[in-house]
Amino acid sequence: MSLETGSASPRTTAETGTTGVTTTDADTSDSEPSTGTGSLSDLDAVGLAYGAVGSAVFLAVWQAAAMAVGRTYLLPSPVEVATAFVVELTAPTTFTVPFVGASIPATRLIANLLQSLLHYIPGLVVGSILGISLGIAMGWSGRLDDALTPVTRFLRPIPPLAWIVFAIVWIGIGHGGAAFIVGIGAFWINFYNAYAGVEGVSTHLREVASTLGVDDDLTMIRKVILPAATPSIATGVRTSIGQCWMIVVAAELFGAPGVGFQIINAAQNLSTDVSVAYMAVISLVFLVSDGAFRRVERRALAWRD
Repeated sequence: MSLETGSASPRTTAETGTTGVTTTDADTSDSEPSTGTGSLSDLDAVGLAYGAVGSAVFLAVWQAAAMAVGRTYLLPSPVEVATAFVVELTAPTTFTVPFVGASIPATRLIANLLQSLLHYIPGLVVGSILGISLGIAMGWSGRLDDALTPVTRFLRPIPPLAWIVFAIVWIGIGHGGAAFIVGIGAFWINFYNAYAGVEGVSTHLREVASTLGVDDDLTMIRKVILPAATPSIATGVRTSIGQCWMIVVAAELFGAPGVGFQIINAAQNLSTDVSVAYMAVISLVFLVSDGAFRRVERRALAWRD
């Protein structure tokens, strides 16, 4: 490290010693931020314009296709889906708070969304924590990696839906069984991202930390390995936020209440406009949760900039 500092200083001195070069660099640095900001704003405006045009074209093609088909149960139009969305959003019902047993007033859409969240959130949180923990442990410990690699390779190809039978037998039909299925999906996504993040930490970084006095495993993991692996871990969490909504719909196939069950139930009754409306609910919830996580991720990883 001292050698690198020493070699950098002469270059800095030589550069600052030349008056013309120094003035030019300062002028360039003063002018670049304003130009870059303006171009980024222009790009954002252009991107939003293209997004609006693309969305309008998509809705127009969808509307034209629905009118050509002429049957709502085959392909509902955007207008019919929007109408079904408003009906579900305003239809009064009650929601029973778990563990408390009290019923609170809600709308049909909100009640179904809350039902899905009762197994989505526990499955996502527990599965992510277990997956990240095991991924970090196996990525750090070569012996543990050798011992558990055959097991993980055997279990990984099994899709979460294959565990539905065991979820029903072990836990039962309801939020617990659905959370179990969601947790399996979240586990594997976060496990492999955490494992890859820890395994990908440069050995040179570890050697530098050792020369600076980091001589025990816990300190090395806390101060070096985890910060270096955080971008990969964050990618796993963000991916699982979206993927677990897909698993929720499948997990509710066996009767667990929620948005996914309403999609399936409405489709069986040929109310495809209601099915698509609940699909839109999943998309909106994902967009909100993904946007919130991206904000947290940017703040947590601001040190990379």
